[in-house]
Amino acid sequence: MRARAVARLLSLCLLWLVSLGVLAQAAPITPLPREADAPQAMDAAPRIGIMMMQPGEIFWERFGHDSVLVTDPRTAETISYNFGFFDPSEPDFIARFVRGDMRYRLAAVPYADDLALYREEGRGVSVLWLDLDDAQARAIATALAENARPENAFYRYDYFKDNCSTRVRDAVDHALAGGLLKQAEGRSQGLTWRDEAVRLASPAPWMWLGFDIGLGPAADQPMTLWEQAFVPRHLSDILVEARNTAGRPLVREREEILPHRIAPEPASHAVRWWLWGVWGIAIGFAIAWLGKRGSRALGALLMPFWLLSGVIGALLLFIWFGTAHVMGWANHNLFLLNPLAWAALPGAWRLLRGRPPGAWATRITLLMALCAAAGLVLRWVSAQPQDNMHWIVLLLPIHLAVAWAFSRGNRQSVGAAR
Repeated sequence: MRARAVARLLSLCLLWLVSLGVLAQAAPITPLPREADAPQAMDAAPRIGIMMMQPGEIFWERFGHDSVLVTDPRTAETISYNFGFFDPSEPDFIARFVRGDMRYRLAAVPYADDLALYREEGRGVSVLWLDLDDAQARAIATALAENARPENAFYRYDYFKDNCSTRVRDAVDHALAGGLLKQAEGRSQGLTWRDEAVRLASPAPWMWLGFDIGLGPAADQPMTLWEQAFVPRHLSDILVEARNTAGRPLVREREEILPHRIAPEPASHAVRWWLWGVWGIAIGFAIAWLGKRGSRALGALLMPFWLLSGVIGALLLFIWFGTAHVMGWANHNLFLLNPLAWAALPGAWRLLRGRPPGAWATRITLLMALCAAAGLVLRWVSAQPQDNMHWIVLLLPIHLAVAWAFSRGNRQSVGAAR
C-alpha cells in the first residue's frame, strides 16, 4: 500500500511538471479555455489573424513580410503559415534565381518560433485578427494545412504577381468566396510597380539602381488595389478597409506585437528629372571641352563608362530574352545603355595614347547618340511608355557631346594629314 501511494504521488508530480513545461512553451495568443467553456471550445472554429512584419535591413527584407496565423481553440496553439521559405542549398538555386524561376514554399511554423526572428532583427510586428464566420475560419485553416503538406508546399515565386503577400491575400479571398477581390480590383491609387519597387529599395542605393534601370515598361502600368497587395503594407490597408460577408469590418482587432526598432519604411519621393538634366548638360559640356582640347582625360573617362554601359546593356538583353522576369522585358533603357559601347572602346584607347579616335569609333558614337535620341522619341510616342525620363535627360547630352567630340577630333586629324 505504501509503495502504491508513493507511485501515485510520483505520477501526479510528473504530470504537474509536464503541464508546467507545456504552458511555458506554448506562448498562446489567446488564453486557454476555462473548464466551464471546454465543451463549446471543442467545437469552436479557429481564430484567424494576419501577421504583418515591417521591412528589415537585408535586401530581401526591404518589402516587408506577412503570414497567416491559425489559433486552435482546443489547445491555444498558434501556427504561422509562412509563404516566404526558400532553400539556397538547392543544386539549381542560383540558376533558378537568375532565370526568374524561383521555388518558394509554404511552411507551418510555431508562432513563437516565427516571431523570434523578427524580435531579433528589431522589426515591428502587428496582427490583424479577422472577423470570419465559423465556416470561413475552418475553410482557411483546412486549406492552409493541406497546402503546407510537403507535396503541395512549393510554388513558383514571382516578385510582383505571385509572392508571399499575394499568397496571403489569395488565402483570405478564397475564404470570402472572392469577396476581397470584388472590393479591391476596380480601384486604383495610380501607383505603379516601379513606384513601390524603387521606394522600398531606396535605402540601398545599389538595389534602387538595379530596379530603376532594370525594370521595363510593364512595370510602369498603374496597379489596382488588388495588385498593390504584393506589398504587405498595402495588403494591410486593403484588409482594414474591407468588409466581411455580413457587412461588418473584416478586421476585428489590430494587435501590436513588437515595436519597430530600426529605420522606418521609406516614403515616396518624386524624381526631379530636370535636376538629372542639369547634370547631363554639365557633363556634356565638360566632355565637349575635353574633346576640343584633345585631352587624354576624355579617353580615361570613356573607357570605364563604355565598359559599364556595355555590361548593363548586355544584362538588359539577357533579362529580356533569357529570363522569365517579365517586368524587365523590352526595356527602353537599351537605347541609352547598350552593348554598342564596347565597339567604341578602341576609340577611347586611341585617345588615351594621344591619337585621334578614328573613323570607326566616330561612327559608333554617332549611332549611340541616334539611339539615345530615339529613346526620347519613343518616350513620347509609345503606347506603353517607360518612366525613364531622368535617365534620358542625363545620358542623351553625354552621348551627343561624345559624338561631337569624336567627329571634331577625327576631322581635325584628317585636315592635319592633308
